[in-house]
Amino acid sequence: MEASKQYYATSSLVIGYALCSSLLAVINKFAITNFNYPGLLTALQYLTSALGVWVLGKFGFLHHDPFTVETAKKFLPAALVFYLAIFTNTNLLRHANVDTFIVFRSLTPLLVAIADTAFRKQPCPSKLTFVSLVVILAGAVGYVATDNGFTLTAYSWAFAYLVTITTEMVYIKHMVTNLGLNTWGFVFYNNLLSLMMAPLFWVITGEYVDVFAAMASSSGRDLFEPVAFFAVSLSCVFGLLISFFGFAARKAISATAFTVTGVVNKFLTVAINVLIWDKHATPFGLMCLLLTIAGGVLYQQSVTGGVGNASNQALSKQVDSKNDDEADRDEEKGISGKISGV
Repeated sequence: MEASKQYYATSSLVIGYALCSSLLAVINKFAITNFNYPGLLTALQYLTSALGVWVLGKFGFLHHDPFTVETAKKFLPAALVFYLAIFTNTNLLRHANVDTFIVFRSLTPLLVAIADTAFRKQPCPSKLTFVSLVVILAGAVGYVATDNGFTLTAYSWAFAYLVTITTEMVYIKHMVTNLGLNTWGFVFYNNLLSLMMAPLFWVITGEYVDVFAAMASSSGRDLFEPVAFFAVSLSCVFGLLISFFGFAARKAISATAFTVTGVVNKFLTVAINVLIWDKHATPFGLMCLLLTIAGGVLYQQSVTGGVGNASNQALSKQVDSKNDDEADRDEEKGISGKISGV
């Protein structure tokens, strides 16, 4: 009974992350199209998430670990990798369509599986798992080969994103496992430290010049017109949601399985993208895109092996976590229960 509850709680967290991840890609494309300042956009997302956690903590709706310089020093490398992943992600969406983003996002399970085995000493993938990852790769290669929207700038950002997101998936999984913060603590540290790094990247990229110029012209109306304001606000809210679901899911599943959850529910993203944007993949490109998603579904089946096996894995995880902080575990169970009931 307890194992079954743990399984459904974990499934709820994974589904929440997948839905937020899928919708956030379209929302961020909408935001960056109407608010062409990627550094400022991501900084506003970090501010919303960090401030949201702090305010909700003050009112007792959640508990997060207090900020300490010692913990911040340990977490800083992970926050830097996270910032680079989001930064390259936003610039990829700025220069390419959502389909291209999804294809490169779908490639990450293969690289994360290799990195997990090489650096985190995880078991090698089974034959079925490896086949599913190859299917994902084949779909991605087919998409790239027929992408009529190919540009060097877009694909440079795509490869930069692929490298940083793979590093982020593996390294932050290591931090989640070893640092001992609760879920909201990770969200708070990650976004607060990323916010602190934002001004440095504004200077490096020269974006601050464009922002100041926009503020000076027409009394800043280019920055605060209604559509842009709505798009940025929506992306900030989803940024907070994905922060929670992302870290909670990382604690519940492996790095590779966590990465794949961003793939398996991309059908919604593809459908919305085709309906609202005029720039998307060709019919063959969409078929290749769907092939990468099908590979993600096959992978999910290969690593779970059905409800019963997943329940056993959940029970094993529960037994292994006996040494975790008691208050942190109680809070996460409470949050998981509320999500399961939605």
